[in-house]
Amino acid sequence: MNRLARPAARRSAVRTLIAAAAAATLLVGCGAGKDDKAGTEKPAGGAAPAAFPVTLTNAWGRTEVEKKPLKVATVSDGDTSIALALGLVPVITPDAEDGGPIPEYKQRALTKLGTGRLKTYDDTDGTDFEAIAAEAPDVILGMNTWSMDTDYAKLTPIAPVVTYTDKKHADTLTWQERLKNAAEALGMTAEADKVIAANDKAIADAAAAHPEFKGKTYTYAVVHPEQLTFMSYADQDPGVFEQLGLKKTAKATSYNADRNSVSLENLDELEADVLLMTYPFGDNGLLSASELESNKLFQSLTVVKGKHYAVIPAENTLSSAVAYPDALSFPWIVEKLTPILAKAVAGK
Repeated sequence: MNRLARPAARRSAVRTLIAAAAAATLLVGCGAGKDDKAGTEKPAGGAAPAAFPVTLTNAWGRTEVEKKPLKVATVSDGDTSIALALGLVPVITPDAEDGGPIPEYKQRALTKLGTGRLKTYDDTDGTDFEAIAAEAPDVILGMNTWSMDTDYAKLTPIAPVVTYTDKKHADTLTWQERLKNAAEALGMTAEADKVIAANDKAIADAAAAHPEFKGKTYTYAVVHPEQLTFMSYADQDPGVFEQLGLKKTAKATSYNADRNSVSLENLDELEADVLLMTYPFGDNGLLSASELESNKLFQSLTVVKGKHYAVIPAENTLSSAVAYPDALSFPWIVEKLTPILAKAVAGK
């Protein structure tokens, strides 16, 4: 599920399209983290060399990658996830965690790739072009950023920029499409197919293990600072919930991306077989979990009285990952979300 909350705890989500775990198919590649084997001349990945040069059209022009890239830079956390999922340790990335803890799924990938941490630049004020240029990358991944309209002209003198073909794609591409587009420029389409297949298997296995999910209606709501948001609206990306077998409620047709606020007087709009809430903004949210759960109308909901209600935690970055699934986080989302759903469906 895409375009949900942008937690203050993960400032980078505001600037990136992290469009859902440690991918089982990670392949050791090139990198430049503190503990990386930087400077290797071996092309990343184990597949046969792809045909180069590769020419790609994007929303701002054309990108030509002359030869298989050895050094990859990223301009968003979602692009870092693409690189790591393909087995590449970027030579430099934005500091998505702002010096805080690295999400579990990312740490798993780094450990598997044999590096302790990524080399990062401070992106508080946006993309640090000088820091990227200093690493002399062969290619820059920008498949998951909202700032390409202003960044593209400054990035292209540094290295070929791999980004989307239409500006609207900043919001609409799935993580699979972003991964495939980046992999084409990297000569790693076979590796991308393996990552997608592994992720498909992870969710198919989880759905098969929980047949009780199939056909259950759900509502997913996010407590933003200004409003309680009905996020499982009719034309929202089905995301992980529906891949696990759940389906949207009839009320979902009353909401869309531009009309998604639920007032406290209309909490019955949240009614479903399963209700899932998240509070990614913590104390800055419209109300706390305890405040909502003490609301008389909320307590009167059938889904709440039946204990088919659960909170998706924000502290471990799960709510953020659910909002912006990507090639790296997807199987971790499935791993962490499935038991939460199982308890909610069972009414425990």
